[in-house]
Amino acid sequence: MPDWTYQPLRGLAAAVLGRRRSQRTALRLLASIGSRPTGARLIARGFGHRHPPERLAGEVVGVPVTVRLGISVPPSLAREAVRAMPPLGVGVVEVAPVSAADAETVREAAANRSIPLVVRACDPEAEAALKPHVDGFTSSDNPHVVHVADPSVTAAAAALEEPGTVVLARPGVLVAAGPGWFQRVTEAATPTAPAPVLRDVGRDPRRWPAWWWALLVGLGMTGAGLGAAAITLGPVLLWYDRDYLGMTLHELHAANHHLVHFLQHDRITMAGTMVAIGALYTGLAVGGIRRGWPWAREVYLLSGAIGFPTLFYFLATGFVEPLHTATTIVLFPMFVAAVRRTPHAPRWRLAPEGPEPERRRALAGQLLLIVTGAGLFVGGAVISVVGLTGVFVPTDLAFLGTSTQTLETVNPRLVAFVAHDRAGFGGALMAAAVAIMLLSAWGWRRGEAWVFWTLAAAAAAGFLPAVVVHGAIHYTDFIHLAPVYFGIVMTGTGLLLARPYLFAKASARPKD
Repeated sequence: MPDWTYQPLRGLAAAVLGRRRSQRTALRLLASIGSRPTGARLIARGFGHRHPPERLAGEVVGVPVTVRLGISVPPSLAREAVRAMPPLGVGVVEVAPVSAADAETVREAAANRSIPLVVRACDPEAEAALKPHVDGFTSSDNPHVVHVADPSVTAAAAALEEPGTVVLARPGVLVAAGPGWFQRVTEAATPTAPAPVLRDVGRDPRRWPAWWWALLVGLGMTGAGLGAAAITLGPVLLWYDRDYLGMTLHELHAANHHLVHFLQHDRITMAGTMVAIGALYTGLAVGGIRRGWPWAREVYLLSGAIGFPTLFYFLATGFVEPLHTATTIVLFPMFVAAVRRTPHAPRWRLAPEGPEPERRRALAGQLLLIVTGAGLFVGGAVISVVGLTGVFVPTDLAFLGTSTQTLETVNPRLVAFVAHDRAGFGGALMAAAVAIMLLSAWGWRRGEAWVFWTLAAAAAAGFLPAVVVHGAIHYTDFIHLAPVYFGIVMTGTGLLLARPYLFAKASARPKD
């Protein structure tokens, strides 16, 4: 499990299962999933683990390893460790101490391993029995093998500065710090360079970096959302809306006194979501992609891969909105340029370690934000399905004081017109939710204040217009607005818990 479930829920798990049993259950679960290729990729990608830099590669007792960071476990944990640790960023597993009586246990653990397995044998009989089955043998006096029992990330990263040194963590380190410890050490030991600034962009679009294209998309989405809000608060309907419906705004109001307000509430909520997406993309571009975080590009890519195809909802609704289409045509090539360009090498600055209670409170906040993002995604999917099928929910019809059949009698195209707005909002909400969920899951690091501001801006843009417009038109059904209230409480609580952690001061200069 990731740190954001391990730390907040470990007390509950210990209370239910017992401390030792809960730890073994977690390890066995990771081993069961990590022993399968698909499961290992799922853990590695889902937890945000990436390939370590070449500088951290090396060898241990003559055995090549992709990263000089591993774990030392007793024979009783060898089988689970060999299967569970590789997706977490471990480069080698040491089993120690091993006697002749443990030989069979170690042989079973070594079968079908995906990373090197080394052994510290207690006697010649154990070494002879295991020599054909393991990759090498360590000794207690090897100066190049450093065993750490303290979960200090700084100390482990400092030990890795020596090119020939291998750092092996004791099991207690993972128990105290969580399974994300290996990734945190790898990032702390990664050499970085200064982040580019605006004057480095240049004037030739062919040479613009990925982060600049991503920023343009973010600013474009923000501008499009603000434009949509201005239209909704002004004329409401543009010429192509009136042409499609064959009705004016006054005729819509005459048909149902609540209908124009209902259209405004849908469109203001959609506009707020577009601004939220713009804030998320802007943050990912400047704070993530520009500084070489590989996960930032993936968050941006996955969100856009969900958002842009929602243009084709018109195949179900039958209404093609020219401004929506034009915005997509302008922004999509920029989006492609942003995700196709080679990302920067590492250019981040990490804050030094702080108090562990501060980190654990931040992990609880992280869990709340991830749950919020997941909930928004489910909500967006439901809204899309409703928009493409029934269009209205019972509280909508209660507010309008009418039925779907009555609206179709007024104008056969009216329901399809509403469906376009509703389904489009659902698609935009899913795109925003993916960005919120993955930014929270992968970007939570001490000193990354931009993550706080990005999520806070997205929450303000998404939630506040929804609350205000519902109040303004007196559509205040509690059940209808409960998800919004819940999202505000979850987001606010999560950000408050994480604020001291995310606002910690970063290092004065990048790591050479």
